[in-house]
Amino acid sequence: MQLPVMHDETRVTTLGRDPQRHHGIVNPPVYHASTILFPNLAAYDAPRTRDGYYYGRYGTPTTRALAEAVAGIEGGDFSLIVGSGKTAITTVLLGLTKAGDHILVTDSAYQPTRGFANGVLRRFGVETTYYDPRIGAGIAELIRPNTRLVFTESPGSLTFEVQDIPAIAEAAHAEGVPVVMDNTWAAGLYFKPFEHGVDVSIQAATKYIVGHSDVMMGTITATEALRAPIQDASNELAGAPGPDDCYLALRGLRTMATRLAQHQASGIQLAEWLEARPEVEAVLHPALPSHPDHALWRRDFSGSSGLFAFRLGAVSRTALAAMLDHLELFGMGASWGGYESLLIPTAPGKIRTAVPWPYEGQMLRIHVGLEHPDDLIRDLDAGFARLNAAS
Repeated sequence: MQLPVMHDETRVTTLGRDPQRHHGIVNPPVYHASTILFPNLAAYDAPRTRDGYYYGRYGTPTTRALAEAVAGIEGGDFSLIVGSGKTAITTVLLGLTKAGDHILVTDSAYQPTRGFANGVLRRFGVETTYYDPRIGAGIAELIRPNTRLVFTESPGSLTFEVQDIPAIAEAAHAEGVPVVMDNTWAAGLYFKPFEHGVDVSIQAATKYIVGHSDVMMGTITATEALRAPIQDASNELAGAPGPDDCYLALRGLRTMATRLAQHQASGIQLAEWLEARPEVEAVLHPALPSHPDHALWRRDFSGSSGLFAFRLGAVSRTALAAMLDHLELFGMGASWGGYESLLIPTAPGKIRTAVPWPYEGQMLRIHVGLEHPDDLIRDLDAGFARLNAAS
């Protein structure tokens, strides 16, 4: 898709809007619909006519407005809106595979991606090979005649390795294999997947697109060549989410560039502060020069979000609870991308299979929200004091 000549800050505020189609109203209306009526038999018999709307499960003008905006921001030919990030992942994986196929999945993938590959896909006769996230062009050695896709996630949302997407894409495309990417961390703003060879970009719109921790949603953006199998899978498996949720996602999208800039600035400030703490043995944030993939991140990304990780030494569960249980501004919750800050313990080594997790000690994943960073630092400082007192 040829993007209009405008900055992302302008795209997020303008794409998917057409006020003159709606009596000059700025925001697209919320269309509640199951049944859609046709004026005559000829119109009903024509495939998916009535301005492209056929039945509520396939979407309404509210859904289309969001899809057009997301496709324009990410640079794909089309987008589909589904009920969650995992639904986006499972729809693509099922749409592009069949029994007897083989797929390659990064060892840094979101755990539910692994769960689906190891469960449903395996039962349906699709074999998965997990690969080193840093394999780059070496992915060519793992591609088989029946390999149907390479699944990437960069950075990994628990381990934060940055993948060499252009090298992977070049090697995969040489064998006619499409590349799928979970692009949630960069929100479609700080990494342009289709400029780097990706064929399908997935986001958990629940995160930065919605931005307010109140909607479950996923997006699938792809090239025209893959529209038919992905659209068919979505029609059979997913269906469009409710129009009220799409409206909230559109509202969130309008401020995403501004919010993400603040997440980035505060996240880097906290990451640098954490690096100086004696309790912290390593900070895994791609924007820090200390990160092993920092040069790759600088080459391919235009910014960073608020999600990263840091590693403590060996701490007892009691000491960890003393730190986490009494934080005032950081919540404990499995999601991220909202306006609130989160801090949770993680154990990525338990799910790695291709490459051993190299770090010992307690890992913590942090999402830096929109609170003032000085207040967040004070909250963490008090938490470290409690950790040290209980150790």
